[in-house]
This record gives sequence, C-alpha cells and structure tokens, in this order.
Amino acid sequence: MASTIGSLGAAEAVLKPFAKAINRPQPERLEVSIHPDDLLAAVRALVDESWGYLSAIVGLDRPGQPVTQGESQAEGAIDVLYLFCSGAAVVTLRITLPYSQAAIPTISGITPTAMLYEWELREMLGVEVIGLRVTGHLILADDWPVGVYPLRKSFTGFNQPVAGAEGA
Repeated sequence: MASTIGSLGAAEAVLKPFAKAINRPQPERLEVSIHPDDLLAAVRALVDESWGYLSAIVGLDRPGQPVTQGESQAEGAIDVLYLFCSGAAVVTLRITLPYSQAAIPTISGITPTAMLYEWELREMLGVEVIGLRVTGHLILADDWPVGVYPLRKSFTGFNQPVAGAEGA
C-alpha cells in the first residue's frame, strides 16, 4: 500500500498544474478533472514521467436534467475518463464535454493504445476525436445511420425515431 500511495503522490504532483479539481475516491485511486485543452499536456506529463500505462478510456453520458414545464431542458454532457494504471494505483483524468462541444484531441500520438478506445468513443457516443486517423465503423454495421449513437441515453432503438439525429 505504501508504494501505491507514493505512486499516486507522484502522479498528483505531475498533474497538479493541469488540475481543475483533485479527488481521492479510494486509497488506491486518484481522479483529476482537467480542461479539454490540457489533455495532451497532462497525458504527455504522465508518459514523460513513465507513470503507468493507459488502461482504458470510458465515456459517460449525462443528459441534461429536466426542468419545469415551458422551459427547455438543460444541455447534457459527456464525461471522458482516461484511466492510467501503475500496479494497484489508478489515475483517472476526467474531462467534461457539453453535447454542443463534444470534441477532444486524440492522444494516440502519445500513447498508440488509445486509438481503439477513441474510435469506440466516437462511434458509440458521438464524441469527435480530432486527429484520429481511422474512419468507418469499428463495432456498428457499415449502414448504421449517421448521428445515431447507441450508448447515448437518448437512444431509443429503432422502434422510435431519435430526435435531432440525421438518418433516423
């Protein structure tokens, strides 16, 4: 446990210049919220310090909360979580993207293993990954409708049209 705590302390020191917020949800975990513009620098800092490896990239859809009748619904957001592991220590970089600005730069130039995760993020949640060089579909059928993202909570299946989606 001592080496895990020391490892997380080292990661925290490296990431502090980029942090909007820092949280320790569990003894072996560190969560750092960062601005999308700081993503490349934060990942580069971890890699330059040889701190662990990219374990996963996860997208979480957070639709806007319903409001009172007559008002429009608040805009939702997608959280993109970059999980880096070193032994038992896990560092999560959290970026929150409003639906209207759901775009981030690719980190695959820094850590090539990110490519598949980013491809999935684009295809399943509709996050634009700027600089991602792959095209086409990874998981979905080639004739899948443009603008329909099956991991978004607004996805209703094909029994009902998805409001605002192209090709639905």
